[in-house]
Amino acid sequence: MREAIKQAIKQNQDCFDLDLAEEKIELLAEHHALVREHDPMLHLVAPCTPAEFAVRHILESLTMLEFLDEGARLADVGPGGGFPSVPCLIVRDDLTGVLIESKVKKAEFLRSAVEELGLGHRAAVVNKQFSEFPKPAGAIACCRALDRFSAVLPKLLKWSGRDPLLLFGGPALREALTGSKRRFTEKLMPLSEQRYLFRLE
Repeated sequence: MREAIKQAIKQNQDCFDLDLAEEKIELLAEHHALVREHDPMLHLVAPCTPAEFAVRHILESLTMLEFLDEGARLADVGPGGGFPSVPCLIVRDDLTGVLIESKVKKAEFLRSAVEELGLGHRAAVVNKQFSEFPKPAGAIACCRALDRFSAVLPKLLKWSGRDPLLLFGGPALREALTGSKRRFTEKLMPLSEQRYLFRLE
């Protein structure tokens, strides 16, 4: 399985304008292995093949990198298995992050995973609802798979303040963002017809 995920990353990274070092691909494969190991109990990701995992979870998460300045700090809301922040932290050694996960067992998994991946000194895990935890000053908030995303959006926008916000979603999220009157740009994910990265300024 490890070779399959590594091969899938290598075969598809060109579509994402990436050229990842071998040691980074090894760590991304290790993250995949950790998620697969704990997924039956924690339901971290939807069932998928290694190729689908590589594209939808790893490479799509890495599309955030073009919007992250040197030394950027992430505030990842509801990361579950660690997406989108953990792949970005693996690939970019200059990044730091706070992973805000409300579910106890998923937060425990994330704490263990960031340590095993050698990210413990750059990634903190907070087991709270994001609304109960002040957003770190200057951090770029990101979010990929919140339950009832559109319904939670107003609270998330208020929490993030006027700092940039990176959100992954589809047409329903675009509609909700349009109704929010907040200015945003969108980027269609490579190899997808309806998954987008929305950047709020």
